[in-house]
Formats: sequence, C-alpha cells, structure tokens
Amino acid sequence: MNINSNQLKNFLISGLDILFFLILVTLKLTLFDKSISPEHFNYKLVIKPIIYSAICLIGISLIFKNKGRTRFLYITNIIISLILIADTVYFRYFKDVISVGVLRNGVMLGGVKSSVTDLIKAQDFLYLLDILIFIPLLMLYKKYNISPKISIYKRLASFIIIFTIGAVWDGLSIYKMSLDQPRLITTMYNRVYISKFLGDINFHVLDLYNVTSNKIASLKTISPQKEKEIKTYLSKNSSNTTSNMKNIGKGKNLIMIQVEALQQFVINAKINDQEITPNLNRWIKKSLYFDNFFYQVASGNTSDAEFLTNNSLYPAASGAVYYMYAGNTYSSLAKEMNDKNYYTSVLHGYSEGFWNRNVMYKAEKFDDFWGEKSYNLDETVGLGLSDKSFLNQSLVKMQKFKQPFYSFLITLSSHFPYDDTKGYDSDLNVDPIEDTLTGDYLNGIHYTDAQLGMFLDNLEKSGMLDNSIVILYGDHYAIPKDKTNELYNFEGIKNPTDLNWFQLQKVPMLIHFPKDDYKGINHSYTGQIDIYPTIANMFNLPQKYMLGHDLFNTKNETVMFRNGSFTDGTTFYVSWTNTYYDIKTGNIVPETAQLRNLKDKTLVNLEYSDDILNHNLIKKFENKK
Repeated sequence: MNINSNQLKNFLISGLDILFFLILVTLKLTLFDKSISPEHFNYKLVIKPIIYSAICLIGISLIFKNKGRTRFLYITNIIISLILIADTVYFRYFKDVISVGVLRNGVMLGGVKSSVTDLIKAQDFLYLLDILIFIPLLMLYKKYNISPKISIYKRLASFIIIFTIGAVWDGLSIYKMSLDQPRLITTMYNRVYISKFLGDINFHVLDLYNVTSNKIASLKTISPQKEKEIKTYLSKNSSNTTSNMKNIGKGKNLIMIQVEALQQFVINAKINDQEITPNLNRWIKKSLYFDNFFYQVASGNTSDAEFLTNNSLYPAASGAVYYMYAGNTYSSLAKEMNDKNYYTSVLHGYSEGFWNRNVMYKAEKFDDFWGEKSYNLDETVGLGLSDKSFLNQSLVKMQKFKQPFYSFLITLSSHFPYDDTKGYDSDLNVDPIEDTLTGDYLNGIHYTDAQLGMFLDNLEKSGMLDNSIVILYGDHYAIPKDKTNELYNFEGIKNPTDLNWFQLQKVPMLIHFPKDDYKGINHSYTGQIDIYPTIANMFNLPQKYMLGHDLFNTKNETVMFRNGSFTDGTTFYVSWTNTYYDIKTGNIVPETAQLRNLKDKTLVNLEYSDDILNHNLIKKFENKK
C-alpha cells in the first residue's frame, strides 16, 4: 500500500509541470481573446481549441526527458506570453494581430517609437507574472521530482499519442470554422476572427502555414486558365457604358493630398462651439465632396492607402505591399501619367526609407521622390517636419515643376499619438476631454486643418488652382480600438454595435475643380480603391488593371474591405462576427442570396488582387501584348 501511495505521489508530482502549463496557457490565451473581442465573446467557442492547441505543445514536450520537458514547457510559456504582449500592443493600434507579414515590416517600428511606447501598458506584462512567481517553485520541483527515467521509445510513443489526440481535436475545430467561414483559412483575410475563435496559438500556426504555402505557391506558375480568368475580370470591371466627366482633366495638373489620420467625424463638427476643421469645411463647400467614403487599408496602414489610391488594387493579405511586392510591375497612376507626358512626384517630409517608399516609388514609376533630405527641417511636430513647413516648402517646389504635373503629397503632423501640436497655431478648447487621446487628436487635426487651409489658399492665390484638379482624402482611422469608448462618448453613441464602429471609419474625400466647378455632395458609398479609376476617367488614362470603379460612371457598387467585410450602401456585412446590419435601422438582418453573392464577390476580388501581387501578373499581361 505504501509503494502504491508513493508511486501515485511521484506520478502526481512528475505531472505538475504539465498541469500548470495547461492551466496557465489556457487562462492567458482566453484572457487575450476576451481582450480583442469585448463586444462578442463566447468562452464556449474558444476554450476547446485553446486547450487542444496546448495539448499539442504538451505532446511535443513528452519527447524530452523529465527536466528537459519542464524546461521546454517553461520556455514555451515565456514565448507564448511575449507573443500575447506583442499582439495586445499591436491590436491597440491596428485592430489586428501580428502576422508573419507584419514581422517583415518590423524595420518601420524604429520610426514610431513614441507610438509604440504610448501603446504599451503596465498590465500587459501580467502575462509574464507567472513566469517570475514560478521560478522558485520550478527549482523546488526539479529538486524533488524523482520520476523514473523513461526510454526514448516510450517518450516517442507518448508524443505521438498525445500530439495526435490534440491535433485531431484541434483540426476538427479548424474544419468546423472553415465550414462557417469558407476561404477564411486560406486567405487569412480576418486574423482577429481566427484568433478569437481558435485561439492565438492556432492563429499563428495557421498564419505561418499560409505564408509558407503562399511563398511556395508564388514560386509556381499560375495556370493559363486562371490568368485568363483574372484578365477577363479586370477588363469587364474597367469597362464603362457612359462617359460622365470624361477627359475633363486634359492638360490640367493633378494634386493629390493624403492626410494622416484624417477621419470624417471631425468634419463640420464642433467642440465648445468651435469648429474642429474650419478650413476643410470651407473647402468642402467649394468642392465635390464624398460623404460615404471609407478607408480600406490593412496592416500596411498609411502605405496601404497610398497603394490603393495609386494602383486600385487591395492591400496584401499579410504584411505590406510596399515591402513584399516592391519588385513587381504596376500600371500605376504615376506610370500612366508619365505616358501622357506628365511630370510625376511624391512629396513627403519624412525618412525616404520609411515604409520602403524609396524603392516602391521607383516601381510605380514616379519621376521624383522629394523626401526628408529634400526639405529644410526647420520645425518639428510629432514624428518629423511640421505640416506647416512641409506644405510651405512643397508649394515652392511645385511652382518650379514642369506643367502639367501629378504631385502626390503626404502629411505627417497628425500622426498618433497626437500630443505634439499644442502651441502650434492650435487654439482649440477641448474641455472636458482635455488630456485624452481623442482630445489630443482633435487638437492635432485642428492644427493640420489650419495648414491645409493655408496651403490651399496659397495654391489659389498663386493661380495654380486655375489649371489644377485637387483630390484630398484621409488615409486611415485615428482612434485605436482600445479608445473607442472615447470616440463613442464624443459622438453620443450609447450601446454601440459593430455597425457604429464601421460607420465611424469613413474618411473625408473631396475633389476640387478649377473655378469651384461641380461643387456639391455625393452620397454614394465609395472607397480609396475607387480614386484611381476616377482619375483615369478624368485624365483619359488606360483602365486595364483596376479593381475599383470610376465614381462618376458607376452606381450601387460595393465597398469591400481587406478583412472580408463589405457594404452596398444599404447593408453592412461585418466579417468577424458574420453579421449583416441594415444601415438605416441598425438592426441585424438575415443573409439573403443577394448578400451571399456580394460576400462571395468580395472574396473573389481579394483573391484576384492577391494573385496579381503574388504572381506579378501585370508584368505577364504586359509582356503578352
């Protein structure tokens, strides 16, 4: 009896490392999933795949001897904790979890240290707390663990049995989700959805698998049938039956301004009876304004906005196009403008290598990139050269450009965390939200608004606007996901839904014509991918390889997002909850055959865009002419 008791005792002691690992990792992963889905979270959905993925790791640990097994589980726990911290910080800003593609972009983090340090919170490191607490317990465990030695054959058998059980159960969970969300696993278009329904370990394993398989697939040649299918689709997508505003830009300059973190909710809004964006409000009245215009960026953020508007293709499924596909051939706006004998340039007062711009702009055939080294850094706001100095110096440069020209300007000062514009031409009283992120943002965008107003006024005074079409738009959201309650409170939204969130993701977009022609408001639902086709129509450019639509010649088109969500102006589909909302009533509505077709069309568009990038299809199409 004593022998049996000792054996049981030793058995229980020898398995404590496994038990602790299973409990702690399951708890951490569950808490993380709760943190990224505060409005829609179901423990029952995620707990099983989380446990199954942990069992797979436990199975791997059984290959090692007792102390080696404990060491493996301890180190694995540390790695998982660090990944959860990184994913938590990344989610606060990007509303997404880190993928392998994002890690390829890691070099860019050096330029936004202030943003990263502002996003990290002390509670994030609670994921590491157990590691510190269990160090002395681990030492005692190693000392008193007197488990008998197990042969390599038994360890391998244990590994195969336990790992197989965990993998089969885990695989069934993944398969079940793939039935509910077809193409989600292969396209990874909604990483948050995967993580919160399968757990973060499963997400990262699937992400690694997809990146590896996509890399292998990109090395293979795409079938001639698929190539023809995509080319035919592009041809049909670009064909117009009408010609409103056709060639209206002939001989005119094109000035396109991408404004950092400019969201629509500030337009025509007031705080303490003061206009937040008085200058943009004034210029909107002189322009054609699109009030249902959405950003469509993914993890490439600002660079994705540039890519969308200059190429009319979707961002990469993982990572940023500017890093991953800078060696591709593009039928970009700059390239086609060059073919019309336009001088093309980018003007941006920040580091030339940031977002790999110095490489990507060459691929897009811009004649020149006027970056940080081309400016006198006489005033710094936020990350770099102030918008005031940047726009003033840019105007001087543009006045010397050979006409007609296409100039693409990118502002900087209103970059997160928006805490460096006070005292710079900003007299906005933001009480009672002083010292909040939203309050800082209102001050930051108020400052940028003043500089944009001055720049546009100076363009008008110089006479340049008499022969120029100006397009101005916001690049992406301003308020991160973890501060949505501040935004909801500012907007007076109670009991918010995902529809409320999406409706707040609109950004301003205006087109100003000479002599204030065509001014008014267009209520069509549109997105950044539609800008290039619209310009192509106005300047009579080829429209061969575009997934967007000319805003003057199409109606009732769908705005599609990289995560698989979409809207047709009547209904909004939110992919991460697989829910349809009626825009007018805000009510959830059932899926119809028409909505299902739009959902499938969205995934087809994303798939074709990925194929174009992965296989450099534009180069192939051009070579086959």
